Amino acid sequence: MNGIFIEDKRLGIPLPQLDKHWDDYSAEEQEAILLEWEAIRGLIPDRIATLERQINEKQDALGREADFARSCQLNADIAELASIINDLWIWYRISPTISFKKTAVVKSKTR
Repeated sequence: MNGIFIEDKRLGIPLPQLDKHWDDYSAEEQEAILLEWEAIRGLIPDRIATLERQINEKQDALGREADFARSCQLNADIAELASIINDLWIWYRISPTISFKKTAVVKSKTR
């Protein structure tokens, strides 16, 4: 969906950027958007697993770090990665559905 999903550099996935209210999209457009979102949504657990590995690496480094300033930086990095994971889980839980009114209208017209 050109222009609907824009890459979010922080999260590492494309996110929907709807330029109008959901109900203003046709049923076909809603279905295409949802299909694309489900494909993107399916990538989120792998993205989270990658970030968790990075956290584990930084925690290992933190356990060996003697320099206070570097320890602080590692802690900040870990906190940021954890924040990204939290945001990704929020996006993962978003599961929009096609507008019932629009779907009902389309179905009644096709009968």
